[in-house]
Amino acid sequence: MHSDREYGPPIFFILIVIFIVCVATVTPARLILMARIDELKTRLFFMTNHPGESVFIPVEARTATANALIPLTALATHTPTPSPTPTQPTSTPRPEDTEVPTATPSPTPAPTETPYPLPSSYRIEGIKYETQHGIWNYCAPTNLSMALTYWGWQGDRTVTGKALKPFDKDKNVMPSEMIEYVQSETGYRAILRTAGTDELIKKLIVNDFPVLIEKGAFMHEVDGTLSWMGHFNVVSGYDDLKRQWIVQDSYYEADWRVDYTQLAEEWISFNNAFLVVYPAELESDLYRLLGPYTNNDWANKNAYKFAEKQVEEAVSDEQKFYALFNRGDALVDLNDYAGGAASFDEAFTCYNSIGVKRRPYRMIWYRTGPFLAYYYSGRYQDVIELANLAIASTKEPYLEEAYYWRAMANLALGRYADANNDIATCLDIHPGFGACETVKANNGF
Repeated sequence: MHSDREYGPPIFFILIVIFIVCVATVTPARLILMARIDELKTRLFFMTNHPGESVFIPVEARTATANALIPLTALATHTPTPSPTPTQPTSTPRPEDTEVPTATPSPTPAPTETPYPLPSSYRIEGIKYETQHGIWNYCAPTNLSMALTYWGWQGDRTVTGKALKPFDKDKNVMPSEMIEYVQSETGYRAILRTAGTDELIKKLIVNDFPVLIEKGAFMHEVDGTLSWMGHFNVVSGYDDLKRQWIVQDSYYEADWRVDYTQLAEEWISFNNAFLVVYPAELESDLYRLLGPYTNNDWANKNAYKFAEKQVEEAVSDEQKFYALFNRGDALVDLNDYAGGAASFDEAFTCYNSIGVKRRPYRMIWYRTGPFLAYYYSGRYQDVIELANLAIASTKEPYLEEAYYWRAMANLALGRYADANNDIATCLDIHPGFGACETVKANNGF
């Protein structure tokens, strides 16, 4: 007969296994466990690969279609389109087109901002701070949750995360996706603009409208090195005497203070993009504060002028890269795709001159302007090469936008099997992704 002691160790290990299985199947515990595993995988990847070492050299910059000869101008009205392929949708879907429209602009706003008296300091009270840590890459869901709960929304980062990141390992959430979620799921409204100014942000804060901004910052990788990456902040206050912004930083802590100069340098890498969440009953108050920013035409032209000024003032290759990238995006928003493509060509040339450790290689994860510009200028191979670069820049390339645009370029070139594979991958990463669903339906994939 065996004693109870002989059965002890096996039973103990069985219980441990059962415990691990239970933990791994419970959310958010499952997400926390996955985050730790992902960190280890990324650490191993960075030991033998550094994404910043790869560069993009447009292969069609000098052989682009006649559309690419359109003059670079903010007033362009021409919309270049590629020659249709037999099964190409007559109305090419774009990820940006799937969002719920932003708030309706107020009638004919004044062309300039109205001067507004501002106190030397102000801080919005009542924002419920949340950290992004513990769940992998949860910056966007966390910041959007903070922007929403301030107005009384009942939820937290796990609620926003289920919608914004239906696939846990999705590496990027676009502001347009945040807008869509707010307006379709929460009962609140939101407006997204670029070319924000310090004065405008202060004006909004003084009137108790928290401002969610998108910026680029050098932060620690899992291997301990500093690397440029996109980040969101909820700006909730300022102090002119100390020259500091007060932000709810999901990566650091609540009421995190950031020097005016530092935030200006970080914010400019996304052309000073800002998003305001608000209740419908306060729309007229918000529009009064935003002034001309409520008019889409004015906002797009202003964004171009804002970026063009950056180009003129840039000194280093790094500054020139961000400025030219911002100008390219602005031209795309003005439907000058060929002009945008030319600006992106210049931007990538500057990128290649930046030191490897400072290269913002994640930029093409976050912003799809180059894909739009090259695609609508008929430069399909450049779309494919840029998507290839984005996909190769990470151990786990969960970048649905890159797969979508590579599929669109392959469709235009008649490579239907390749396009089908990319659309399938896109929908695996982001189930229900509107643009990919449209391509799938229109092409019988």
